[in-house]
Amino acid sequence: MSLVGFHARNHPQQVDRHGPRPHIDDRATTPEDFATLHARFNFSIDVAASAENAKLPRFYTIEDDGLAQDWTGERVYCNPPYSSIEPWVEKAHGGGAEFVVLLLPANRTEQGWWQRWVEPFRRAGTLEVEFLPGRMRFLKPGQPVVKPNERPPFGCCLVILRAPHTGVHAPPAQPRLEDVISDIEGKAA
Repeated sequence: MSLVGFHARNHPQQVDRHGPRPHIDDRATTPEDFATLHARFNFSIDVAASAENAKLPRFYTIEDDGLAQDWTGERVYCNPPYSSIEPWVEKAHGGGAEFVVLLLPANRTEQGWWQRWVEPFRRAGTLEVEFLPGRMRFLKPGQPVVKPNERPPFGCCLVILRAPHTGVHAPPAQPRLEDVISDIEGKAA
């Protein structure tokens, strides 16, 4: 197979600069998939929901702004808007929750938000990443069932942060090679 003439295209959800995409972002986890997660984690709040797709009695809508709310002591379920994932992952680190389970697309590991907020903490062992089998199905607004061939073009993963992770900030960037050499040379002088 030749890649000559191939032009990579970002899925609309991957391009944060285009702004929110309600017709894409407002997708609900199916009741069956959520029931499996809830049985395992016993969530107390759904922080990125709409009145139509909320999975728990307690939830925050876009009007409530789940990012501005206090998550202290909560057992958080978060299926964030995929057009703007980074603020939700960042909040999960410093929101004070007992734990946060984020349902995220698994095909974004090269993106900056993953490299800043997931990968360094995964390597340090302070968060878990579970890649889910197959491709999950999501319900469109007002749709009671998922129709055939409506799976997203990517798999999903769970990013799980457990207390104590409050007040965690992104790790410092790795030092530049030039700075390391300069520091070594300065100490040798």
